[in-house]
Amino acid sequence: MKSKLLADQDGMRTFVVVLDDGEEAFAALSKFATSETIGAASLTALGAFKTATVGWFDFASKNYRKIPVGEQCEVLSLIGDVAIGDDGKASLHAHAVLGLRDGSTRGGHLLDGIVHPTLEVMLVETPRHLHRRKRVELGIALIDLASG
Repeated sequence: MKSKLLADQDGMRTFVVVLDDGEEAFAALSKFATSETIGAASLTALGAFKTATVGWFDFASKNYRKIPVGEQCEVLSLIGDVAIGDDGKASLHAHAVLGLRDGSTRGGHLLDGIVHPTLEVMLVETPRHLHRRKRVELGIALIDLASG
């Protein structure tokens, strides 16, 4: 992974992060956000994965139904945000639309993606931190505006 700080003004930083071939995207972006002490940000990305897993959240079971993509796919859209989780670390939430060789797509919550050959990410930090809190009744963590 390579990164470059493009702007730093009034508590807003803008980074470009380029993931390398073979890196796992979700883990790498989470690690980057933690290492840069990012407390709130939005991100967009495009590139490609060798394989990936997206998920659809099933409220009945309070789990993600995994949708594996076992082939090279284009990252047509990856959007997300970063907030501080209950553990005090950066918590990444990202959704992806992946394009397959026949023009069909798979999409959902990004669970993992092995980069091939690259993933180019724009990450824009905001000056105020957000907090993501686990909602036991839903089974997921959501941004809690009352705690920020």
